Amino acid sequence: METPKVYDSEYRFCLILWEHEPVKSRELVRLCQEQLGWKPTTTYTVIKRLSERGILKNENTVVTSLVSKDQVQAAELEEFVERTFEGSLPAFVAAFTKHQKISQAEIDTVQAMIDRYRKGENIG
Repeated sequence: METPKVYDSEYRFCLILWEHEPVKSRELVRLCQEQLGWKPTTTYTVIKRLSERGILKNENTVVTSLVSKDQVQAAELEEFVERTFEGSLPAFVAAFTKHQKISQAEIDTVQAMIDRYRKGENIG
């Protein structure tokens, strides 16, 4: 199953949900008002929309996610690399490293991930 698209404002909402789930919708309204400045109607609209798209469920006023943060991030990254770099991971890495300062510790971490991947280990 393909991960449904989560747009920017929805992603900020999902960050709150992932941190607090399972959470009562009333509490989610309060959190979104505090952290995002949303009106209650906005939060209820987003809950309904994301529920209809299979991203979360709202049963008996308790909201839980059906899609994880990792799934959403992976789908977004895949779409970005495909759209911007014609699906080429090396082109993405080359562009990223050309314009970003990367510490030795970050290089070591990425290299360790690559080494584990080559051995067939799960790097997640």
